[in-house]
Formats: sequence, structure tokens, C-alpha cells
Amino acid sequence: MSAAALILAAGPALADDWQDVLDEARGQTVYMHAWGGDERTNAFLAWVGDMLQDRHGVALSHVKLSDTAEAVARVLAEKTAGRDEGGQVDLIWINGPNFLAMKDQDLLHGPFVADLPNARYLDLSPQSANSVDFTTPVERMESPWRLAKFVFNYDAARIDAPPPRMETWVDWAAAHPGRITHPDPSNFMGATFLKQALVELAPADADLTQEPTDAAFEAASAPLWDWYDALRPHLWRGGQAFPENQSVQQQLLNDAEIDVTMSFDPASAAAAIRDGLLPETVRVHVPEAGSIGNVSFVAIPYNAAHRAGAKVVADMLLDPEVQAHMQNIDVLGSFSVLDPGLLDADARAAFAALPTDPALPALEDLGPVLPEPHAGWMTRLTAEWQARYTR
Repeated sequence: MSAAALILAAGPALADDWQDVLDEARGQTVYMHAWGGDERTNAFLAWVGDMLQDRHGVALSHVKLSDTAEAVARVLAEKTAGRDEGGQVDLIWINGPNFLAMKDQDLLHGPFVADLPNARYLDLSPQSANSVDFTTPVERMESPWRLAKFVFNYDAARIDAPPPRMETWVDWAAAHPGRITHPDPSNFMGATFLKQALVELAPADADLTQEPTDAAFEAASAPLWDWYDALRPHLWRGGQAFPENQSVQQQLLNDAEIDVTMSFDPASAAAAIRDGLLPETVRVHVPEAGSIGNVSFVAIPYNAAHRAGAKVVADMLLDPEVQAHMQNIDVLGSFSVLDPGLLDADARAAFAALPTDPALPALEDLGPVLPEPHAGWMTRLTAEWQARYTR
């Protein structure tokens, strides 16, 4: 029996069980701990909150984080203190090392994704991006809600498209001194820049899907550090200072101090142009070999006080109407995690009718998705960069 047929066969029982979840969730306030650094994302979550209240009587409180590790630390502290019920964190927007840390320390509730009615629109096969987070099997303990893909944004009025491969950035930067930089790698965007370079430059026999040993890290990262040593003198401010985050870097592009920025959101350029934060001539560039991509997830801590409400929120984020609203460039512009082949005709038509924009790439323009390295690589890359370049 196919996966779709299994879902349909399980429909009535699932519906009965889900009604119990809805009944329990009504009247709950779900405290969703999520990065709060993007106003469009914040506004979208507020809109989702309005829908939750209207449809299910569930309130959504967005606890804005500067770093997801803050929420992980809170759950860990509660477990250490023996607070196994009534936790302060109901739902977390989480990825990569933070998910791995919670999974390894038994801080997650789950598996729960297969119980969500709107999961029928997802590809949950083992090979799907919805089933793996930075090479760590999700095992349905976190629910996808939007796609992310690393891209470069550049001002086409000042330069042609950036170099097609990371290895050619050194020559380009030497010819355009001071016109490119990256966020400090303590920020996930700066770390992603290093990971993109690692994926492209590492020896062919390097296995980035495994937790790196000392020897494996040294061998795989050696070409990266040689490349970075050559690149650094040509960066903005001679590679002696770095923007704190993506927003600061974007302001540098808007102020014409640099010509290229980077983002994990292919719609960020179009969104910023519409908000008057970037010139209309900014466009999106994807490396020739493709770029790192992943899925953004939400997870429920093991001791969440409002577990039923958290499941209702996770399910609402997968509603085709919500996903289409999210993908609308006038709203957020983030690409949907739903499988178009599992949608009905009305839902497919809603996606087809979404507005376009000169600075918004089509999904097919984004090239191959390069898988995230194991979470341990980012941790080591960040620490090694700090040791090498901040002394």
C-alpha cells in the first residue's frame, strides 16, 4: 500500500484522535520560542496566531529570541531542576546543533508529526529534507514549516553576478577590494558562509555527514583555511571587523559600502526592496554547484505545559492556506514545505496565483540543494575561526 493510501486508510481514527487534541488545546496559550530578528516573520506568526484563535481558541505567544540556544538552555535547566511537567517552553523554532542537543539529552516530546492531519501533504520518506536535520534523523520529533536555502544578494547596478564557485571568490575579491564581507561566524549566517565554502572546497573523500573527529576536521577544513587566508585581506575593512548579523550586512549593501550580501532566504532581497531597505536593482545569485539548504522545523519540549496547543500550532503551520500565505512575497516569501503532488486542485491553484517579483527567484532557479554537514562541523568551524582570526 502506498504512503498516501496508508494515510487515507488511517483517516477516521486520526480524525477522532485529533478532535481530542483540539478539545484539550482550546483555551491554551502556546509559548512559541522563535528567533525574533525579522519583522516579516514576526508579522506572519502574529497572523497565524489570529487564525489559531479564530479557528481553535488557541492563543499564540511569540517569545522572541536572539539565539535559539536560549530556549534549549531553559528546557535543560528545567530538566536539571526536575521540572518534568509544566515547562515554560511549548514550541521551539529549531534546527541543526540545537535540535541535536535536545535529541541527545532527551529534551524532546515525540514523535508527533505523523499525528498532525496536515502531515498528509508532506513527503516524510527517509530521504526527504523533512526527515533529516543537518544529517540528524528527525524521527518525526520536529515538524517542518518552511524551506531555507543559502543565496547571495548583489546590486546588479554596480556589479555583474558574483563568482559561480567559492574557489573563485579570492580573485574576485582582489579585483573588488573591500566590497564583500560576511557576518561574524558566531552568527548562523557567517557560519553558513564558512559551511558553503567547506562543502565546495573539502577533498572529495571528506565525509561531512558524520561527526568530525580531530583528524577528519583537520583534513577536510585545511583547503578552507588556505582559501580564507587568501580571501580575508580583500574583505571589507581588511577582514579586521565583521557585521554582527545579516541585517547589519544588508544595511551595508543599501549604503553602497559593499556589493554583495548573503541570506538563507531566497525571498529576502525582494522583501527588502518592497520595504525600502534595498535598491530595486538587487538580485539573487546561487552558486553554480548549488547551495546549502535545509528545512526550518518546530519541536515540542518533553515537558511542555501546553502540548496539545503546540501540536495544533504545528499543524496550522502546515495548512495549505497558511503555507500559500507564507510563500506570498507580499507577506513573507518563504518557500513551502508541502509536496505539490499531494495537494488538491484548489491548493495548487492558490500557489500558482501567487505574485512574482524581479528579485524573487523561481524554485527551479535555485539550483541543487547541498545537504547541511553534520551539526558538529558548524560547531568546530566557528570555534576554529575564532581561534585563528580573533586573537
